[in-house]
Amino acid sequence: MKKKKIYRKLLVLGIIVIAVLVYFMVPSVKTQLNNVISMFATGDFTVVSEFVASYGAYAAVISFVLMLLQSVAAPLPAFLITFANANLFGWWKGALLSWSSAMAGAALCFFIARILGRDAVTKLTSKGGLEQIDKFFEKHGKNTILICRLLPFISFDLVSYAAGLTSMSFGSFFIATGIGQLPATIIYSYVGGMLTGGAKLFVTALFILFALSVLVVLLRQIYMERQEAKNHDMDQ
Repeated sequence: MKKKKIYRKLLVLGIIVIAVLVYFMVPSVKTQLNNVISMFATGDFTVVSEFVASYGAYAAVISFVLMLLQSVAAPLPAFLITFANANLFGWWKGALLSWSSAMAGAALCFFIARILGRDAVTKLTSKGGLEQIDKFFEKHGKNTILICRLLPFISFDLVSYAAGLTSMSFGSFFIATGIGQLPATIIYSYVGGMLTGGAKLFVTALFILFALSVLVVLLRQIYMERQEAKNHDMDQ
């Protein structure tokens, strides 16, 4: 059993190392990934929609990959992809694509955490953020997943990572995530499919403000943690 865990950890670490090497050694990959990050930074779902649509018959596949990317590389805003999917494929087809890809992203985060452990997850997210989710798990147990999925101000990806660090089964996690994520996905897709003109700008601005607020809180937590670690090292 221990050997299997070691092999899995080495496999994941190997994939990460290969991905990093490809990013730095293949200029076209680096340029494309930087363009994707810049695209998310615009906060405009029409930019995301145009990017996905440019791949023609593979548009749905590209959207799926983007959702996986934002899951691992939090805090990229997932709602931009959800809006883009609704805009391109219609609200119900877009909702189905967004929901299924978000579920795949949640599963990916869960297994990364379960295989690599808390230290790796802390580097991907933040110690303070994980501790807050830990308190939810202590208070609500398995119901934490369902509760957090229904609360839009709690990071979707952080909860997935945190769940992977607990003893809960993947099946319980996956079912609770699917149920909890469905209402928000349907609402975002329905709204996203209707957004035009001033309404589009208004709602997009609200979501950008929300995403920026989450980002500021996350960056502040990371800064405070590093300052505490620095002060601790100086005291020793």
